[in-house]
Amino acid sequence: MRALVYHGPGLKALEDRPQPQLSHAGDAIVRVTRTTLCGTDLHILQGDVPTCRPGTILGHEGVGVVASVGPGVSRFQAGDRVLISCITACGRCPACRRGMPSHCETGGWILGNTIDGTQADWVRIPHADTSLHPIPEGSDEEALVMLSDILPTGFECGVLNGRVQPGSSVAIVGAGPIGLATLLTAQLYSPAQIILIDLDAHRLAIGQRFGATHTVHSGSGDAAAQVRALTGGRGVDTAIEAVGIAATFELCQDLVAAGGFIANIGVHGHPVPLHLERLWSQNLTITTRLVDTVSTPMLLKTVLSGRIDARQLITHHFPLDHILQAYDTFARAADTQALKVIVTT
Repeated sequence: MRALVYHGPGLKALEDRPQPQLSHAGDAIVRVTRTTLCGTDLHILQGDVPTCRPGTILGHEGVGVVASVGPGVSRFQAGDRVLISCITACGRCPACRRGMPSHCETGGWILGNTIDGTQADWVRIPHADTSLHPIPEGSDEEALVMLSDILPTGFECGVLNGRVQPGSSVAIVGAGPIGLATLLTAQLYSPAQIILIDLDAHRLAIGQRFGATHTVHSGSGDAAAQVRALTGGRGVDTAIEAVGIAATFELCQDLVAAGGFIANIGVHGHPVPLHLERLWSQNLTITTRLVDTVSTPMLLKTVLSGRIDARQLITHHFPLDHILQAYDTFARAADTQALKVIVTT
């Protein structure tokens, strides 16, 4: 089969690899029909994720068709159309029973990280009964790919951790795909203000179309001062970091009001300053989270009902044979205006 293989920082190649085989009773082999690229894949290629070893097939998102299942799988059979979760969950270990499958003892974020992932013709899914989701016949599979990772990540790590509430004020720092997914899901809680902050005017315009009440171009002056002006001088109730660099996390510390929340989504490969010398007295809550995908069934219903239009996050399409071009397009988003790219096998 064809597969996109990681060979160390900055190195990747489309190669022929053996098709995966069932190795545990709870496994399923899925023929991938559509997958996508994630900012986390770029972090791997930058060397920020040392758990991903050279030789690993990248990718942790996708939809497909079940080809075969192990004897321990009861919910799925060959021919079922499924959504692949970026988080593999056994459903039994202490972390899973606490609602934290991102730290599953035999799963978690393993696809495209510690085991071969979805940027290939076929993928092996451990714990298939609790790591796959059935999708209705005739549904928009491209839109549903956004439910593998980006929508539950924005919702769980940003909206839920940030305690977004009706009438509250929210700042999302970063208008890339994950920031825009957070913007879409934040509207489920009817905040009064959603302020989107970025350096890219095109992405800010998209954010306004997606429902941001205000946009701030962080290259045109003091973004924190602009946010304070929009919030009567007090700052926002929730500041969501959706980039993964020191400057944006520091900006969140400048934006948040007393008693507020800083919810980190970004993947950080380097240390960032935490200004406790001025934040210690502000009654703040700072949260971090690796997505657990516990919200995926709810979000799946929400997308299928049309309440969230996930398709609008997709800007580019490529066949798997052109996945290197897809990576180049995705990595140069400022030039290509790419958000999510769909790769079809």
